[in-house]
Amino acid sequence: MKLKEDLSPVLLLLFHLTVWIYSFLSFLPSVLLSWMSTLDDDDDDGVRYGSEEDRAKRMKACSEPGCPEGPYRAVRATKKLEATLRPGVQTLDKMFEFAARRFPHRHCLGTREVISEEDERQGNGKLFKKVILGEYRWLSYQDVFSAASQLGSGLASLGQRQKNNIAIFCETRAEWIVAAQACFMHNFPVVTLYSTLGGPAIAHGLNETQVTHIFTSKELLETRLKAILIEVPRLQHIIVVDDSPSSWPGYPRGISVHNMAAVQELGARPENASRDRNPPLASDIAVIMYTSGSTGIPKGVMISHSNIIAGLTGMAERIPNLNEEDTYIGYLPLAHVLELSAELVGMAHGCRIGYSSPQTLSDQSSKIKKGSKGDTSVLQPTLMAAVPEIMDRIYKNVMLKVEEMSCVQRTLFILAYNYKLEQLSRGNSTPLCDKLVFRKVRSLLGGRIRVLLSGGAPLSAVTQRFMNVCFCCPVGQGYGLTETCGAGTISELWDYSTGRVGGPLVCCEMKLKDWVEGGYRSTDKPNPRGEILVGGPNVTMGYYKNGSKNEDFFVDESGQRWFCTGDIGEFHQDGCLKIIDRKKDLVKLQAGEYVSLGKVEAMLKNCPLVDNICAYANSDETYVIGFVVPNQKQLLTLVDQYGIRGSCEDLCSSEAVEELVLKTLTEAALEAQLERFEIPRKICLSPEPWTPEAGLVTDAFKLKRQELKTHYQDDIERMYGGK
Repeated sequence: MKLKEDLSPVLLLLFHLTVWIYSFLSFLPSVLLSWMSTLDDDDDDGVRYGSEEDRAKRMKACSEPGCPEGPYRAVRATKKLEATLRPGVQTLDKMFEFAARRFPHRHCLGTREVISEEDERQGNGKLFKKVILGEYRWLSYQDVFSAASQLGSGLASLGQRQKNNIAIFCETRAEWIVAAQACFMHNFPVVTLYSTLGGPAIAHGLNETQVTHIFTSKELLETRLKAILIEVPRLQHIIVVDDSPSSWPGYPRGISVHNMAAVQELGARPENASRDRNPPLASDIAVIMYTSGSTGIPKGVMISHSNIIAGLTGMAERIPNLNEEDTYIGYLPLAHVLELSAELVGMAHGCRIGYSSPQTLSDQSSKIKKGSKGDTSVLQPTLMAAVPEIMDRIYKNVMLKVEEMSCVQRTLFILAYNYKLEQLSRGNSTPLCDKLVFRKVRSLLGGRIRVLLSGGAPLSAVTQRFMNVCFCCPVGQGYGLTETCGAGTISELWDYSTGRVGGPLVCCEMKLKDWVEGGYRSTDKPNPRGEILVGGPNVTMGYYKNGSKNEDFFVDESGQRWFCTGDIGEFHQDGCLKIIDRKKDLVKLQAGEYVSLGKVEAMLKNCPLVDNICAYANSDETYVIGFVVPNQKQLLTLVDQYGIRGSCEDLCSSEAVEELVLKTLTEAALEAQLERFEIPRKICLSPEPWTPEAGLVTDAFKLKRQELKTHYQDDIERMYGGK
């Protein structure tokens, strides 16, 4: 989508003339040489692809039987699905052992040193913790391998037994991966729990998996775990990943608390280090990953070593030139399959992983003291994964800065943005614009990002285009679920089309199953549509102790496992998948119209006034309503035009302000071509953002619809006329 132009024709001509002269003098010779060399280049399918535009148009996947319902496979995997990164490496312990032997002295895991920490008083009187961080301190691959080996032996000496579950309830940090690698080596299945889960959900996961040992941090132990210890009677050993304190008095009888370093020292003792260990089989459970609970009580997904290896194989094939020179920044929850897979695939290729958090990610992040550097500025990563919520925030923040620019700066930015957008559609690069205009924006993420991976939810076309243009790198939009090890599809990096998630990875295949009630069939024109089914070696073993839910898994006549995702998709002619709906998000209104709540939310989140939105509909009613978290800066700008004043809380409770916001949303909805019955007729405004800590969204920022419904029950009754 182009930015709106209101520009002088003279400025427009001058801009294009400057770009043309620069391109002609500096880059035309290299472009010609590159074009001549590609004339002799054939791709895997024997067809010549002379430009990025041509590559984007090629077939990504096809239905081997020629049936519209599939199964669809990647062009590279039509004869056989791929399940291993390297011959003979079929378990995660072997994969890391291979990496440690190949890259022993290269940086593996990095953490920034905390130089100082202080409380800073905000304008509203609240205290907010600010930090100044130093450089990254690194553990080499050999360091991590040794630490994991010792930790595993230490756990065994504390009574942890093979194939007995062990939990990791911890924030994303280097110790998380060290603990996981220790467990993989010794065949201790890892139970992962989100650090933002509430007490009942944590207790449910720990009791269901019958863990006796758990890794956690000092903060989570004191703020979340300690209060529920009495509800987890089997728990015996708590391993705290922090260095201090060294003693932990005041815990229930029968529970021992250890520092992780002390357990490593225990494992390094000759009598413990010399113990034989039986390595896992490919079919053994590696991880029991509890879902985020967006639709109810979290479910534990059983993932084998071979499942994860297959998923990593598919992902690695879609990231070109992945090697030991790459740096990945880890900040998403490691309890989420996207982050765990991204870090494991990076380690398999010798990448270095520097740790961060959403609060310290950039120079402008909430915990970074003004004038000091955020993590991306120091680390300068080349690879990064992000959920759409984070990319949407970056987009809106940058566009707010653009609005504040001087007339000349804003004009230059808009010209460069629209020019580059046009060139990208043709498969061309824009080095002059990148250097003069977008370098500062790109520096927000360190300035060296070459691949951005997006997953967890659909990414809007507007945000995807913005990231392509301003961060000068492709965005690989992917689709996968915990039940498929996060692997399903990833768009090829030279495919700059929007709204699609690419073709199937080489580790899996996909079918479309008719959903008659929703009106989706494989015979639909112009593209076949239906519920997405994923099959292949990456499809997991099912839900832990939850047989009633395992009906979503099945095995076909050839012995291959499949998972019914509940998502609705359509396959385009080039083999790319587009997610168009979700069965659980479809609501039938009283008059018979079907409304896709996810579609409504995706369209309206592009409105600058909206930070977050949840659409809601009751089948007994005739219209849709919505809960909206407004962007405070945009809200103040809007109400100022009408002479309305007040705090954010006062504005959000004002009926007049609700009407103004609703009018803006309705205009945005009509521009996005939503049907009249899809547009929220009434809304309520929330002054507080929805965070995982508040329990209204998951760690991947997916809406928890049931919790939101409960939270806004009074407002729902008001908007539907009940009160």
